[in-house]
Amino acid sequence: MWMQAQEPSSIAIRNARVHTVSGSVLAKGTVLVKNGLIEAVGENVAIPADAWVIEGEGMNVYPGMIDAMSAIAIDAPITAAGGFGGRGGGSGLPMPPVAATQTSAPPARGPEDRPRTFSWERAADKLRTSDPRIETARSAGFTSAAVFPMSGIFAGQGALINLGGENAPRMVVQSPIGQYVSLSRGARGSRGFPSSLMGIFAYIRQTYIDIDFYKQQKSAYEKDPKGKTRPSYDRALEGLIDSPRLMMPAVSKREMERILRFADEVRTPMILYGAHEGFAAADLLKRSGFPVVVSTKWPVMPADANPDDEPSMEDLTLRDRAPTTPAELAKAQVKFAFTSDGQTPNETLRAIRQSIARGLAPEAALRALTITPAEMYGVADRLGSIEKGKIANLVVSKNDLLSERPQIQFVFVDGVKYTPPPPAAPAKPARGEGNR
Repeated sequence: MWMQAQEPSSIAIRNARVHTVSGSVLAKGTVLVKNGLIEAVGENVAIPADAWVIEGEGMNVYPGMIDAMSAIAIDAPITAAGGFGGRGGGSGLPMPPVAATQTSAPPARGPEDRPRTFSWERAADKLRTSDPRIETARSAGFTSAAVFPMSGIFAGQGALINLGGENAPRMVVQSPIGQYVSLSRGARGSRGFPSSLMGIFAYIRQTYIDIDFYKQQKSAYEKDPKGKTRPSYDRALEGLIDSPRLMMPAVSKREMERILRFADEVRTPMILYGAHEGFAAADLLKRSGFPVVVSTKWPVMPADANPDDEPSMEDLTLRDRAPTTPAELAKAQVKFAFTSDGQTPNETLRAIRQSIARGLAPEAALRALTITPAEMYGVADRLGSIEKGKIANLVVSKNDLLSERPQIQFVFVDGVKYTPPPPAAPAKPARGEGNR
């Protein structure tokens, strides 16, 4: 009679170099995982007799990396450019197709029509475990992502998810984490309000005036409802009230200045995303106190650019200096994280190595991929470092995780062990090709 093998009560990775991020690096440390959590970490951890043991000699253990802004698991892969904008080909997060409701509905006449607003929609309700990008990201050492709907001015509420789990609800770590805002004017040829950048800002400003009035109405009614007409439920305003912060686009220094002035008006927490010109605005961002999500899609000459056209000095400066933004932000003590911005994990990590070559300390890069995004989204008590009681999201690598060719052996998500597929073998030359 066959007996079903029992799952181990715990897993221990022992005698490894443990990069806790929150504390010192342990030269010969042990990480004990139990029930999806980190049960213990240290140099003298008692290992239960029934634990599965992974010999970590010569290995490194890191916290799983976090993509601080993504559409993974909620949108199909998109290749059309859009999103952040900016000069020199740095396009930012891909712009999803305009929603069907936006094309079929009559043009908005004013802010009361709530144009291109989907603030009540939640990324946590749209997750697809079948998205092949989940495995690709996980195999590169990304175990979590902050994911957002990205269609509309107020596009919807994001969620911090783990890139594992047997079903979509098990992926969610925290929801909502913020409201994604786009300043795009919509599809070309679209009519109605708002039709300009000034109109979009006016709409957002009016929406927050409406929120103040809506709250006052609800509060007055709840205190003494007798004899009063109850206020109508407004799902657009409720969606914004539920959102703990706004995700606001700002690529250039001028855009950052505009958003920071606007923040004084709406009086709500914000995270700025894009930030390619952060190298020129580090002091400004430091004074604001707002965190920044830096796009790793560094601006380059557009592929379809006319080679006879002379790029402006401004464009050349941006292309050269954008990869120095993380180092400048770190120097100014601005809290920042990284977004893959629609790139593959390998492209993202290559861009981060470029920043390291331009002055970013490897330790600062690791923090920007782990504990800092966890702090930004209020989940640092669960993710971002190797500490007792936190979720067991771990990466076991033979070498430096941020090296050009990291040799990742295992990835743990919620304590479940995944083995990345072996790297693809280089293509063999066609028969006779080597003799040419």
